[in-house]
Amino acid sequence: MAYNRVSDANEITARYLDSILIKQRLIDSVVADTSIEFLGETFQSPVMTPAFSHLVQFKGRELTGLEEYSVAAKDHGMLNFVGMMENDMFEKIMATGAKTVRIVKPYADNGKVRDQMQFAESVGAWGIGMDIDHIFGNQGLDVVIGEKMDVQTSDMLRSYIESTKLPFFVKGVLSADDALKCADLGAKAILVSHHHGRLPYAVPPLQILPEIKAALSGKDVKIIVDCGISSGADVYKCLALGADAAAVGRSMLPSLEDGGVDGVGSFFQGVNDELRFVMSCTGFSKVSDIDDSCLVMPRA
Repeated sequence: MAYNRVSDANEITARYLDSILIKQRLIDSVVADTSIEFLGETFQSPVMTPAFSHLVQFKGRELTGLEEYSVAAKDHGMLNFVGMMENDMFEKIMATGAKTVRIVKPYADNGKVRDQMQFAESVGAWGIGMDIDHIFGNQGLDVVIGEKMDVQTSDMLRSYIESTKLPFFVKGVLSADDALKCADLGAKAILVSHHHGRLPYAVPPLQILPEIKAALSGKDVKIIVDCGISSGADVYKCLALGADAAAVGRSMLPSLEDGGVDGVGSFFQGVNDELRFVMSCTGFSKVSDIDDSCLVMPRA
């Protein structure tokens, strides 16, 4: 169906993200510390990698793009995410030494879901999770690179969560309703995302974030935001509106393709450096102190 208005969720998200402005607060401010405590572990930054899948060996280099950004994440003290892949590829990711969360697709083959989650735990994954926003496609249930997907019930998700000792992440949450279900089922973290605009007119993650944060008040669930995050200022806005961390996505791909480990590492460093700068300029010395007091929100 053709739309006469803007239906692309990525453009809607970019417009909303850029409409949020930042006030300056310099007197008595100090150089900020961007380190965070996340699910019992300390990371150098609240910037996290996206759960990419099936990246090739760029420019004929030895490692795949998945391995390259994983190495860079390890080098920069970041939590690493990867997506759809077979177990042999995930074993190579784990060989990089990055603390990695494996996000498994909602396969129609439930045995494959369980096998991939169990394998991830057996080779030392830091966490596991599921990408629920690939359940449906335009023709009904989704098909991803020839693999059929299927609906995921609360009981199914609970069984995955209860089957592991690892922190469980649910990716593709874009409502307080799903956020509360994830909390009730025992998930340790959610990724607020519309998966690069799969749903027309999808609400921007930062617009729904305060509602999700309020719904999860008093519940032990971490919130990560992705979609359109490309700078330290973007990450700051996510944190100020209630997120615990933010994942950069396609914005890192040019640096990864061109420069491999060093290129994407420089990108990660630049995002974190800008986050430190914005924190320092708004009077927040620690990530855990950031609130929305220096944001100017768009008028409704």
